[in-house]
Amino acid sequence: MNNYGDKLKQILLQYLRQENVVGERFPICPDVEERWQDMLHAYLPDGVREFNEYPMVSLGWVMFLGMAMAKFWDEDWEIYGALNPLSLYEGIRDKRGFDEMDEYILEDVLKLDEEGCKKMTEIVAECASITNTILRKEDVEPGTKEALEAYMESLHQMYLMGMAVELNAMGYKMLGLN
Repeated sequence: MNNYGDKLKQILLQYLRQENVVGERFPICPDVEERWQDMLHAYLPDGVREFNEYPMVSLGWVMFLGMAMAKFWDEDWEIYGALNPLSLYEGIRDKRGFDEMDEYILEDVLKLDEEGCKKMTEIVAECASITNTILRKEDVEPGTKEALEAYMESLHQMYLMGMAVELNAMGYKMLGLN
């Protein structure tokens, strides 16, 4: 799966750089990255439930979640980092419900104006579409352990892309490995 994740990461970064929402170097934020496994376990039941009928939502919402986590890191990580990941995720999700989690994050967490919300929604939708296409082209049988692993790696890369986009939007110029 590592090769799949690396390939997906490079394709997503190429698109995000083209859209000028990330820099040439991928930012590193260990605090947010270390929360991934916990956030995955909190998000996975909702993401899996939605995937068959709404794959773009299932994949895209976790990118918004990565953005929110980067914003929380910047605001007050001592508070947000200490929260139980399930409670943190449920708090985000339950503000407006799963279907409107994107709008809650864009408007209330990131505090984007109408134009910013529209642009970010389009970018996340394109990333979700790219990810879904690459995921579907993987040579794994649906419903298998390998399929679940590929899906989880897709979610991971989307989460990291959300983190990178938000760190860039906040002006962080941390240097990392590509």
